[in-house]
Amino acid sequence: MAGRSMPFDPIEQARENWTDAGWGDVADGMVAVTSVMRAHQILLARVEAALRPYDLTFSRFELLRLLAFSRQRALPITKASDRLQVHVTSVTHAIRRLEEAALVRRVPHPTDGRTTLVEITELGLSTVEDATTTLNREVFSDVGMSDTEMTSLVKAIESLRRNSGDFAEEEP
Repeated sequence: MAGRSMPFDPIEQARENWTDAGWGDVADGMVAVTSVMRAHQILLARVEAALRPYDLTFSRFELLRLLAFSRQRALPITKASDRLQVHVTSVTHAIRRLEEAALVRRVPHPTDGRTTLVEITELGLSTVEDATTTLNREVFSDVGMSDTEMTSLVKAIESLRRNSGDFAEEEP
């Protein structure tokens, strides 16, 4: 993948093949989906490379960052799942791996005996701060697009997310 530059755009070639096969009416949609999927691969590879020294995946980093941003440095597991927009099973798996590394711990909720909190440890806090500095420097500061292109991309993806029910439009 990375390092193997092609003399042509394979996604544009796919558009031509789609059109030649009689699917020209949906070729733009195929190109949009395929382009987003390829962009995901590119960005995920960069993020994973930056996080490798911390032995973190992006999903585990996101959970640590969420906990570090929370006022109490802890959240109910279901709330973390909601905020990260992933199934509670995925969060539970991430918690298990982060617990093994002593970056988080599970603690009982102080007022609700049915609820378990996930809490970031001091080691987790220092790790996520260092990892954030690395991501900011190595990935977020230059994603490979101009500011105008990033703004347009974010708006386009925001539209897709809203139209897919990811979030509701705010009331004015």
